[in-house]
Amino acid sequence: MRIRHKPLREQVIVITGASSGIGLATARTAARRGARVVLAARNAAALDDIVHDIQERGGEARAVVTDVSRREDIEALAAEAVRAYGGFDTWVNNAGLSIFGRLEEVSDADHRRLFDVNFWGIVYGSTVALQHLRRSGGALVNLGSVASDLAFPIQGMYSASKHAIKGFTDALRMELQEEGAPVSVTLIKPASIDTPFPEHARNYMTRAPKLPPPVYDPADVAEAILYAAEHGPRDVYIGGGGKLMSSLRKRVPAVTDWMGAAVVSKTQKAGVAGRDRNGALYAAGRDGAVRGGSPHHVMRSVYTQASINPVLTGILLAGATAAAASLLGRPGRS
Repeated sequence: MRIRHKPLREQVIVITGASSGIGLATARTAARRGARVVLAARNAAALDDIVHDIQERGGEARAVVTDVSRREDIEALAAEAVRAYGGFDTWVNNAGLSIFGRLEEVSDADHRRLFDVNFWGIVYGSTVALQHLRRSGGALVNLGSVASDLAFPIQGMYSASKHAIKGFTDALRMELQEEGAPVSVTLIKPASIDTPFPEHARNYMTRAPKLPPPVYDPADVAEAILYAAEHGPRDVYIGGGGKLMSSLRKRVPAVTDWMGAAVVSKTQKAGVAGRDRNGALYAAGRDGAVRGGSPHHVMRSVYTQASINPVLTGILLAGATAAAASLLGRPGRS
């Protein structure tokens, strides 16, 4: 069955983890472009402020307090979208968090809680959303990570959860394709993004965590998610640096192992002393901000923009081809 995606201005979009970071950036951009958004997170006060701000700017939004680790909360979120708007066209499973600490130091309870949020939150979100999307068609967008392809020390269980998300998402896509369901399934793979992600992480280190460069703008992730809502690509990498590391992992895994091991001591010694070591693992964190104040230069990703913009891709390829032809055409070149 052919998958048909509506223009963004005609869509209803459900976004989990919408009270900060990538989810908030996506919600604001979608609403600005005319989509009606249903926002889910644990922080009721932050959600109310965000909805009010969107409405003040002429957008349409609703908030549903949701803990994605609870299937009943996800079912209530879907029911509210159906009650308010008659259904939804795109479902974005964005909610997630991390733990910074050596695998053997982190408690079993913390590890299980991380998987409940990161992995089971996406499983519940996907299966509940598909009960509706199978009938009406649309897009399912899951947030993986570059850590879906390679592991990061000191974030070992986070990496494991993102590997699991990739396996689940890929298998789900194949099953839907086999049955002819009119639903696209996209996996978004961000590299380091300047959001409150480090602040929301549970931290076992003596220092506040920070993400390694290159660090990219959350706007790039929001653009990729909304592109997926309209076009349904299989997967999208956010940041050329992340795509490069993923490719390197496939070709010379021993090199990326060595690089990861070399990063461990730097990670543990990085930054200043952490203020809140519990993060948002069990309770809502300090929400309402898109950016996280990365100490590194934050850039826009030309690679990602080219991936989701065929015109820009053509221009870049044409420029590269012309440059190569010019170089090869010089005397003495072969």
